[in-house]
Amino acid sequence: MHEADPRAECRDASGAEGRTPAPRDWDAVRRGDRLAIDALCENWLPTVLQWCRRLAGPRVDPDHAAQEVFLVVLRRVHTVHRPEQLPSWMFSVTRRVLAQHRRRAWVRKWMPGEAPEVADPHADPSRHTERRQTALQVQAILLQMPEDLRAVLVLCDVEGRTDPEAAELLGLKVGTAKSRLRRARQRFKDLCIREGLAPHQRGG
Repeated sequence: MHEADPRAECRDASGAEGRTPAPRDWDAVRRGDRLAIDALCENWLPTVLQWCRRLAGPRVDPDHAAQEVFLVVLRRVHTVHRPEQLPSWMFSVTRRVLAQHRRRAWVRKWMPGEAPEVADPHADPSRHTERRQTALQVQAILLQMPEDLRAVLVLCDVEGRTDPEAAELLGLKVGTAKSRLRRARQRFKDLCIREGLAPHQRGG
């Protein structure tokens, strides 16, 4: 499958595309001008929503993901040096946010306390028991993990905190928290596979 082209993906159903800001507007954005940034976000909202709805997957709320994309935009858009870099940067941010949401969804779907599924009168009554047993297995897996890895995994992938938020709570540098989170996710995945809990791949 070929890699998605962000400029092609920018076009919404009406054929419109997120507009590249004029130089004066872009200078205002990079200075942190609130009105300029609000206008940029409003302009890009339909495009980002479309990306999220197309790419999110069944367990991710695309509207929630889009909101998080624009939180990143508010914090990081000043790091984009030229306005023509904006489409690919915005697409990259959206993909990273969606990837984070998919990872969180995979962990959180097993956790006790998640919202119950809509009751299905035709469902096998043993299914609820099976899910509860799986949740208990996941709790046991978390307890097998070293405390430092378990803490960052719970903060980021269960509670949905950002890397900087987790780093602050744990008293770490952001880079250290990110590295620890990667190791925690790999450790969690390995333990789940060993216990037969890894999700099956669908399709080809």
